[in-house]
Amino acid sequence: MGGGRWRSVLSGVWRSVTVWAASTVTMLVLAGALPDFQLQSDTGDSATRIALTAAAGAGVFGLLSSLVWPLLVRALLLVPALVLGLLVFFLNGSLLLIALRINPSGRGEAAPETAVVVAAVMSAVASATGAALVVRDDDAYRRRLYRLADRRRRASGRTGPSTPGTVLLQLDGVGHDVLEEAVRKGVMPAVAEWLGARPAAARRIPPRAGRGPTHRLTAWRTDWSSQTGASQLGILHGTNHDVPAFRWYEKDRGEVMVCNRPSSAAELQRRAVEHTGDAGLLAFDGASRGNLFSGGAEQLALVLSMAARRGRGNRSRAGYFAYFSDPANAVRTAISFVAEVFREVGQSTRARVRKRRPRVKRGGLYPFIRAFATVVERDVVVAAVIGDMLAGRAAVYADLVAYDEVAHHSGPRSRDAERVLERLDRSLALIAKVAEHAPRPYRIVLLSDHGQSPGETFLTRYGLTLGSLVRAGCGLPVPRRARRTHSGAEARSAVRAALRRPVEEDAEQYRPSYRRAEPLVLASGNLGLVSFPDVPHRMSREEIDRRHPALLSTLANHPGIGFVLVRSEEHGGLVLGAHGAEAPVDELSDAHPGPLADFGPGAAAAVRRTHAFPHAADIMVNSWYDPQEGEVLAFEEQIGSHGGLGGDQGRPFLMSPVTLSAPVEDGGELVGAEQVHRVLRRWLRESDGPRVPRAARRKDRRAV
Repeated sequence: MGGGRWRSVLSGVWRSVTVWAASTVTMLVLAGALPDFQLQSDTGDSATRIALTAAAGAGVFGLLSSLVWPLLVRALLLVPALVLGLLVFFLNGSLLLIALRINPSGRGEAAPETAVVVAAVMSAVASATGAALVVRDDDAYRRRLYRLADRRRRASGRTGPSTPGTVLLQLDGVGHDVLEEAVRKGVMPAVAEWLGARPAAARRIPPRAGRGPTHRLTAWRTDWSSQTGASQLGILHGTNHDVPAFRWYEKDRGEVMVCNRPSSAAELQRRAVEHTGDAGLLAFDGASRGNLFSGGAEQLALVLSMAARRGRGNRSRAGYFAYFSDPANAVRTAISFVAEVFREVGQSTRARVRKRRPRVKRGGLYPFIRAFATVVERDVVVAAVIGDMLAGRAAVYADLVAYDEVAHHSGPRSRDAERVLERLDRSLALIAKVAEHAPRPYRIVLLSDHGQSPGETFLTRYGLTLGSLVRAGCGLPVPRRARRTHSGAEARSAVRAALRRPVEEDAEQYRPSYRRAEPLVLASGNLGLVSFPDVPHRMSREEIDRRHPALLSTLANHPGIGFVLVRSEEHGGLVLGAHGAEAPVDELSDAHPGPLADFGPGAAAAVRRTHAFPHAADIMVNSWYDPQEGEVLAFEEQIGSHGGLGGDQGRPFLMSPVTLSAPVEDGGELVGAEQVHRVLRRWLRESDGPRVPRAARRKDRRAV
């Protein structure tokens, strides 16, 4: 056995002994502090005997955690994933009770509720001790990564290829300008180093000698529907045709489509595969982690389009169990989850006390949904990506939704959102560190699917919802109490999928049975869609005027509305603005924007493209936008929103290694998710040689 092997063995033994000693001390401290936990007989024992009892108990508990926990998680494979996370404390407490029962000294005893507390504290201390030892010992860290990589390769029967793999990390909702600002302020030092930036907060990190920027930053422009469903479908599957919003009503099917509803996501993926004839960006040795769509990947974890599957066939849920099979992971994440819940309660309370404006309600289940997005989903997805790199997969696409969830409720440039970016930056640094020890070189690409635009809600400013305004324009009774809209954040669907609950916001919405003239109004950020379910085709302006003469003028002239799109029998698509302004969409351009003047370059092309969608709503409504302040008015309860035109929401980023070709030529623009897909395709070919896109097989189409 060589010297390096001996050092590895001795280092491992040293870490194990140190963790065991820390657990023993923790058990002794808790035995002295908790009345229902004792390590001695009723008649009393010597200090030495008590110490030996604690040492034996800690050793047995550690052994059970190593051997029994993975089997226990495997046996609970059919338990909903989030429920498994909540059972962590109970399961750990049960293992401690068993350890005390079979302790050779026979003197340990604890009440069941006390055992839960003791086990949680011991696992947390053991995890922290082990992590501290690894961080302080770079050689040990490197050897551990090599062992993990070797284990992955042996399990897969693969050898590490010499061609580079590609890791595509989506920072959900992070706009180009928000990222630049975070780098400039030192909030994201790892990203700053990749870009060659040296903000004040990052100067304490010495630059690597002889290295300049490793990545370039490029802004790109979304389609009119600036939200994850449209953007990620286009990025992963090459088309987002006929995705007009986050939620919309399809008259031919009599159903509302919602991008974060598993059945809708599966249908959208099926349509995209049928439209392109290709399985997706990740069809060649790819992995999809935490996404709405699979991208054709065989390796899946937390993929919503697969979440409707039941039983063991749902491979998308396997990522939870792969992560929670390690008791240290489970306890650490559970503790962080609880801490995040209290952090959100504290932050929302402080915002109320200080009467910050704008502000939305953050009570109910929101603290738990936020904790799921910022802790559970982040930890599981990052662990899955690390596993993919150690297994040498060719392409990995992962979505980290933490920032998007917090920015919706706290604001895209709030301190709450900045702290999420800090934690995401640490995750990116960890992934980059692991890439250095993977069995193949990796190129890490960062991108976002959209940004977020700040602003108060339409309801807060005007005291009524878009739905109430539409009803007033139709001459219908307006409810005195406005019904709260849904945020549509990706984390909500992930939580429901993990609990095996259907992602339904209101069952009545999905198959409406309205009387004649009852409009169906749906909100997607600052984009509103109005449909009349009793009319089988897309209504024209002339038909709407005959039925409700005041409706279109009420909408177009309202100060909270930027513009309205309708179909015209005379002009085709028609954009309506305030004071009687109107312009056919075919005549609009950046040079002659008409009512779209405030919305910037590309607005006319985006509106014209959406008008051609078969499932565009009878009336498409975009909120007011202030180009000076960059603010919009969300039709949902959000102070950071996206979904329509206006501001940062339509300007995400693409950050790529300089070793890859430039996304666009000098002076060119990157427009639309479909063009981003083509750029990523090109980069995958550059990394791993020419590929023939895999046509979607019948079983692939059935699977989605």
